[in-house]
Amino acid sequence: MSISRTVVHRAGGAVDEAELQSLASESIGDVIQGNDRILWLDIQDPTPKDLEFLRGDFGFHELTLQDVARGRQRPKIEHYGDYTFVIFFALRRGRSDEIAIFIGANYLVTAHRGKVPEIEDTVERWRQNTGRMEHGVALPVYSLLDGLVDGYFPIIDEIAERVEVLENRMFAPRGGNHVPEVLALKRDLLHLRRTLAPEREVLNVLIRREQPLLGEDTLLYFQDIYDHIIRVLDAVDLYRDQLTSLLEAHLSVVSNRLNFVMKRMTSLATILMSVNLVASNYGMNFARMPELQWEYGYFFTLGLMVTVGLVLFLIFKRLDWL
Repeated sequence: MSISRTVVHRAGGAVDEAELQSLASESIGDVIQGNDRILWLDIQDPTPKDLEFLRGDFGFHELTLQDVARGRQRPKIEHYGDYTFVIFFALRRGRSDEIAIFIGANYLVTAHRGKVPEIEDTVERWRQNTGRMEHGVALPVYSLLDGLVDGYFPIIDEIAERVEVLENRMFAPRGGNHVPEVLALKRDLLHLRRTLAPEREVLNVLIRREQPLLGEDTLLYFQDIYDHIIRVLDAVDLYRDQLTSLLEAHLSVVSNRLNFVMKRMTSLATILMSVNLVASNYGMNFARMPELQWEYGYFFTLGLMVTVGLVLFLIFKRLDWL
């Protein structure tokens, strides 16, 4: 079996950690039936044997076990009689770890794929918070969710730095094309929002005052987590709007540059066309042209072309087309 951590907390005592080999299935049954101890089982890379263990010893519903086996679920919260099933995510740059959480009266079971550092950090948070909340399963649940949500803030800080750097580069004298970077950032923010918005609803259910899931004394603690995730969501929406504005401003700058280039090319083409008109007129192959026998005809033609080009140049310069 792949249960990587078993934690038992006794009322009034310290947290006791042991390997699964030292906690047989019979003693797990004793723990979940008693009221003086809180059990937390953490399962990394669950196997069919692990799922069978959860089905037999904990009596978890088949639908929840299918969600654990298949993965790729959206954040959600579901009630199944004497336990609650929650899907939550640990997020890092370029990676998201799905965590299935079973919350019973006096037990907590987490299942995930790969190593999740927040799980190990939560054990220490559990120790630190034992004197702040009443003995119960709400404490490890709060410590776990609080640690997961706190892990979102470094991601937002990194995105804020990327947006600032991108903004400076886009409006540099030679900004270049940064549209792919903007679209990549918007895609990352959209992925974040797709995860965070359902998690907000999960926490909204946990802090529902009409029927508090984990007790009225814990509402303030879960409200704090809810406030944190609202802050993260607000930041995500803020940076999405900022990137949209940057993209629009960038496209406007590109359009203005293109208009200026087109005006310059049109001005130069007009000047060349006018000069060419004079040259082509005197280049016609006719025998009877007054200027052909004129001594100063060649110099007159050159002067006329220079004069026409210079006059048009001054006009376009005055119009700021050149």
